[in-house]
Amino acid sequence: MSGSTDSAVTAKLNAVHLGIVAGFFTCLAYPLVAFLRLPLLATTALAACFGPALAVASFGLKGLLDLERPMVSSTLGLLLNALGGVLFTAMALVQLAIGSLVSGEKVSAPITGIWLGIGKAWDAYVGLGTICFALAMLRHPRFGRVFAFSGLAIAVGLLVLNFYTFPAPPADAGLVDPGPAIGLWYLVVTIEMWRSLSWAKRRASATVAEFLLS
Repeated sequence: MSGSTDSAVTAKLNAVHLGIVAGFFTCLAYPLVAFLRLPLLATTALAACFGPALAVASFGLKGLLDLERPMVSSTLGLLLNALGGVLFTAMALVQLAIGSLVSGEKVSAPITGIWLGIGKAWDAYVGLGTICFALAMLRHPRFGRVFAFSGLAIAVGLLVLNFYTFPAPPADAGLVDPGPAIGLWYLVVTIEMWRSLSWAKRRASATVAEFLLS
């Protein structure tokens, strides 16, 4: 019985650990891909890994949140963020491929519209996923109202600004780019996940023991 308990606790904690590592990676990879001009190979690798890493990070965050109590909102947050990661990787790789093929020539408006449309889809999914995660944090002992309300405000701002300026990005329309704000929010969330490891270990042990005794 003790061996199965230890294995179950370890599995729950491994998910949180993987989420923390992937969370820090996504928070670093996003600005590198979006705002810096790195060599093509480096940018392509980061863009290709971003989507899977966001899915793993969201899986770990859901695991930590659900240690308190399983929630539909955290499951939806994982699903929407994972799909958003797919769209971001597709958008970035399409943009990189077209930019590499045209070799400095001007890209036509219809071609530009392809990655702009995919980019708006990415904004929609990550915005809605963030709203779901923020709702799951509202009564959570390790996050609470500050994380919940700030996440909701940033995510709603992301959605409103991006669809108000459709199809152009908000920055191109002379408005604030909400991307860095949502990236910073997830960075703070990841740091809080790391700070919550001791709590997670105690809570995982308690929940597994309750399940085995039920």
